[in-house]
Amino acid sequence: MANVSGIAVASIRAVKARNPIASRAALVLTPAAVKRVKELLEGKSNAIGLKVGVRQRGCNGLSYTLEYCTEKMKMDEEVFQDGVRIVIDRKAQLTLLGTEMDFIENKLTSEFVFNNPNITGTCGCGESFSV
Repeated sequence: MANVSGIAVASIRAVKARNPIASRAALVLTPAAVKRVKELLEGKSNAIGLKVGVRQRGCNGLSYTLEYCTEKMKMDEEVFQDGVRIVIDRKAQLTLLGTEMDFIENKLTSEFVFNNPNITGTCGCGESFSV
C-alpha cells in the first residue's frame, strides 16, 4: 500500500495465534524494520519518528498508513526500540496490539510487512484487512 505521503509501502499478513510477544510494547520491530526506519528518518530533522495508523480503505475494510511524525498527540502510543520511535495513532492501537513490523526487500518489492495476530481476514492483494 502506498501511503498518502509516499514514504513507504506496507502489506498485511494474517498470522495464526501464537505465543504472546514477551514485551510490553504494543508493536515490535524486526532488525530489518529498525534499519529501514532509521534510513527513512535520516535527514528529516523535524520528524521525531514514524507514525503508524489505519484508515478505512480497500475491499476488506482497513489498511495501514505510515507517515513522518513531527509531534505525538495526547492519546497516541509510543514505541521506542533500538534507537527508533514509532508513534501509533490512537485509532490503530487495538488493531496493532501484538503485531510485529518487518521490512522485506527482494527483486520485486521492498515494503513493510505487519505480521498481525488480530486479523480475521485480508483481501487477495494484501492491502486491506479486517479485525
